[in-house]
Amino acid sequence: MRIAIAGAGSVGRSIATELAGNGHDVLLIDRDTRAIGVDDLPQVEWLLADACELATLEDARLGDFDVVIAASSDDKVNLVFSLLAKTEFAVDQVIARINDPAYEWLFNDSWGVDLAVSPPRLIADLVEGVTDEEDYAEEGTRPPLPGAEIAESVLHAASPFADRPESDLTAELPDGVALVAVVGPGGVRPPAPERTLSVGNTVVFLAEPEALGPLEELLERVEDTEEAAPEA
Repeated sequence: MRIAIAGAGSVGRSIATELAGNGHDVLLIDRDTRAIGVDDLPQVEWLLADACELATLEDARLGDFDVVIAASSDDKVNLVFSLLAKTEFAVDQVIARINDPAYEWLFNDSWGVDLAVSPPRLIADLVEGVTDEEDYAEEGTRPPLPGAEIAESVLHAASPFADRPESDLTAELPDGVALVAVVGPGGVRPPAPERTLSVGNTVVFLAEPEALGPLEELLERVEDTEEAAPEA
């Protein structure tokens, strides 16, 4: 897939690293020269420009992309970028990051957003188990649409990825799956390959529908490890 990401901060760069590593063509857009790191992510295309400018998105040929992700730290930028992507370029799938929960109500199809990812909402859903479409409908939120499914797994003591670098986990992810967040005692953080995963961490993935089966097999293998552990 061709994927464009607005915002080359820690979140945008982490998502770009995961997606490019899974074989996708990724373009990072940011107007801050300090955020541009061609040498850091040579496998990613870079565009130094304002993602809210129509001319910028025309130059980037945004209509040729399958998915766009609004991942900046500014909710206004994410909303404008999402709206332009959907209304001016008819991008099939628009995913947007919500930074301030107060603006969560804006991130819907009125602004061109197909899937909104809110760390506070993500934590609440993981804690309360709000995962099926009926629960989402009752709370007035949107479930992930086809093409962008959210899956999660809690690391236990017998998990082969516990107490190992995050890069060990991402190296085994099937095609079409990206690690998008890790939830721990400190809250939600973006992927960081050098960080060590700990028992109790919840790892959250964004996956294409056809990749859910292989991902489930990987997560079941983690569970089987616990069952296969020798008795004391």
